[in-house]
Amino acid sequence: MFYCDFRDRREQTTANIIGTILKQLIVRGEVLENVQKAFQKAKNEVGGRGLRLPDMVQMLKQAIATLPQVFICIDALDECLPQHLLGLLVSLEDTLQESPGTRIFFTGRPQVQAEIEKRFTGSVIVPISPKTHDIERYLKKRLEMDTKSGAMSNALRADILRVIPQRISGMYVAESVVLVSCIILH
Repeated sequence: MFYCDFRDRREQTTANIIGTILKQLIVRGEVLENVQKAFQKAKNEVGGRGLRLPDMVQMLKQAIATLPQVFICIDALDECLPQHLLGLLVSLEDTLQESPGTRIFFTGRPQVQAEIEKRFTGSVIVPISPKTHDIERYLKKRLEMDTKSGAMSNALRADILRVIPQRISGMYVAESVVLVSCIILH
């Protein structure tokens, strides 16, 4: 599982994302030992540069090969920087070709849908958009958690509960598909 966050974009390079996924998969002894040896070798050979992306993708494939089935989830893919998005999708596409027991699940806004469909033919795209009552329930819960209850009048609370769900619902209808969930079956 990896969550792309626009506030942490500098750290979310393709290599870091693949490395995080790899780290989650290498809980087994022999795989962990191989990764540690490869990392140490790369660190010693080229002045501490660490592993390069192709090496990490190869290790990811090796780690996946030791498991009967793997699910990779990348949330908010649209928040991945464009210069890293293509490399990430290519790396996952390459991994998926050699790993028939692997399933990939992406969530993201519509702008990433075309790239996903291009790279992963046969993927299932599931459009998701919130319902008005879900938005209202969320707002009520957040308003209940307000630590300064006297700072807001009842009229303002009522306006928040009336206006925000209307505006958000209209925005989502206008955009038709707000969040794309993509399940890639191999």
